[in-house]
Formats: sequence, structure tokens, C-alpha cells
Amino acid sequence: MATIGALLRETQLPDSPSARLDMELLLAAALGKPRSYLRTWPEKLVPREVLARFQADLERRRQGEPVAYILGQQGFWSLDLEVSPDTLIPRPDTEVLVETVLALPLAEEARVLDLGTGTGAIALALAHERPRWTVLGVDRIPEAVELARRNAQRLRLANAGFEQSHWLAALAGQRFELIVSNPPYIAGDDHHLDEGDVRFEPRSALVAGADGLDDIRELVATAPAHLQPGGWLWLEHGFEQAAEVRELLVRQGFSAVESRRDLGGHERISGGHWPC
Repeated sequence: MATIGALLRETQLPDSPSARLDMELLLAAALGKPRSYLRTWPEKLVPREVLARFQADLERRRQGEPVAYILGQQGFWSLDLEVSPDTLIPRPDTEVLVETVLALPLAEEARVLDLGTGTGAIALALAHERPRWTVLGVDRIPEAVELARRNAQRLRLANAGFEQSHWLAALAGQRFELIVSNPPYIAGDDHHLDEGDVRFEPRSALVAGADGLDDIRELVATAPAHLQPGGWLWLEHGFEQAAEVRELLVRQGFSAVESRRDLGGHERISGGHWPC
């Protein structure tokens, strides 16, 4: 039997920019231990059944499957979330959206809507940070709604609820102080759709028409009917779409329109204030 240290030294995982991290996550999961265990006990022998699972998971990773889908979980904000191929994998850049809206001048008991919630990542992060907010996440995919509900239950976030709706279609008459969304924003012919982890994620959560802005146009046009006077709309978008999204918001009548940069320095989220 091999030791933990030997496995990590000798295992090859080509074509992954995060090979060492991937291997550590997969081995720790196979062992049922945290990653810190690998560094603390490198001389420990790895049981055959653990080695078999590790090698099977490595092969899935070599085929390009994202580690988050292999493990069925992904960290976001300060939360550990269950994930599945029915939803996008939450990414650190989206945390900029959470940070931005948490700084808005909202009431202590605001109603908040997360459109296209997927795993529930944004909704649950906001519910966790603002226990007196009432947060609703909606998604058109039933499996995503059930997944988000499981995450809320496991995290014991009773102020977050989830319903099935294609954008705002099932929310007639409801208004919110804040609407947020990480909608599809990739153009249908974008070559990135055939590269890396994105190949395994649902196209319906990625692609939005010829220029990637179809869903954002719809949200900017329909959100005002569901915003309280003085409410806010904030959207994630592609790193080259900020100027176009700001223009859409201004044309619709939003004020205080601005964009914020992600961890890589790109303008990745934009939002505005609906007049009182």
C-alpha cells in the first residue's frame, strides 16, 4: 500500500491548472478527512478501498469532469454547498455580487429575490449574513429548486425559501427591495463553451442568445414591476459586457448605475437604483 505523501508526489494529473489542489481534494474526500490531514499524516498508508475510489475519481477528473461535481460539493462565501450537474458550480467571482449588495442601504427586514438561484449560493450567502432579511430564490429547473432547498435545510437558514419560476413569471404581485441574479450571459458561439469545466455545466444556465445578453435584457425590462420604490437590481455578466449592461439599466430608468470589478480586475457585476 502507498502512503499519502507518496500518492501525492507520484500521481500525475495533466491538463489541470490546479492539479495539486484537485488531487488533495479528491484524496481527502476518499479518506473522509480534511485536507489538513494529508499534511499532518503523510506517512499514513492508504487502504486499498480508499485507493480504488481515489483512482476512479482521478480518472473522472482526467476526463475533464469538475472536481465539484465529482465530490458533490463546493464552497461559496463561508458556506459548503451541495452541487450537481443540474446547476452551475458557484465561483469565487460571484462573491463580489454578495459583497456589493450587503453594503447597500437596505432595511433590516428587506425582501430579497435571487433569480436563477441554482444551488442557492447567492440567496443562502445573503440569508446567512442578514438573518432578518427574507430571501427568495427561484429557478426554472425543478431539480435545482430541490437542491437549493436541501442546502438551506442543511445550513439551517430558515429565512431563505426557494420556488420554481422562469425568471419572474410565477411572482405576479410580489415586490422586493433587492433583486439579484447571476443569469446566463455567454454567446451561443463562444469557444469557451467547449473548454474546461464549462463543458460539463448545463448550457441552459450559460448561453443567452447570439450576444449573451438576451436574459439580461429580459431581467432589466421586467424587474422594475417587482421592485419596491427605491429598490435595487444587481446582475452578474461577462467581463466585456459591463458598458452594454449599464446602458440597458440607464435606458430602463435606473439611477446610480455602476459596475464593480471581480477578483481578476474585470467589470463583472452591474446594478442600479429604481427611483422612489
